[in-house]
Amino acid sequence: MKKSMIIQGLMASALAVSAVPAMAQTTDHSAHQEQAEAMEMDHSAQGMNHADRMAAMNDDVAGAEAALVAYREALVARDADAMDALFADESFVYENGKDEGSFTHYMEHHLGPELDAITSFTFGDPTVAVTRMGHLAYGRETYTYRIELTDGRVIEREGVATSVLAHDADGWKIVQYHSSSRAPRNR
Repeated sequence: MKKSMIIQGLMASALAVSAVPAMAQTTDHSAHQEQAEAMEMDHSAQGMNHADRMAAMNDDVAGAEAALVAYREALVARDADAMDALFADESFVYENGKDEGSFTHYMEHHLGPELDAITSFTFGDPTVAVTRMGHLAYGRETYTYRIELTDGRVIEREGVATSVLAHDADGWKIVQYHSSSRAPRNR
């Protein structure tokens, strides 16, 4: 009897499991289709189809690239205000394995004091590539740099940086910036 009850239970379970896919296949998805069509008509009324929206999004990658280039240019010019304008209020900066906190904290406690000791800051061989993902983009950079200090020291490095940028009504802002460098290697 016990064996019979187990078999009946297994059969009931098998029937229940096999009924789920059949029900899922007959579910009415027309509401989803109607919603998608309504959204497409709304975008068409605004003069943009899906291909146009995608093209506009890809064209706007240039804005994210420009923000990263502007940060490099502001470093060269040692322009703290220009740098600050490129970062989101809630940002994160990581440099050479250290969490520097927000850009504001990084500027107050690390970069700002260094700017006063720099007489020349130049970049060489910079590359920048940006990929957009909706309202976010991530950037990858390589470069060399040379810093001359007021005490006569010269620092030369090879560097890389990765960044996450967010796009809002004000344009692209850097949300997270991570850079590292090393002494140039003999090639």
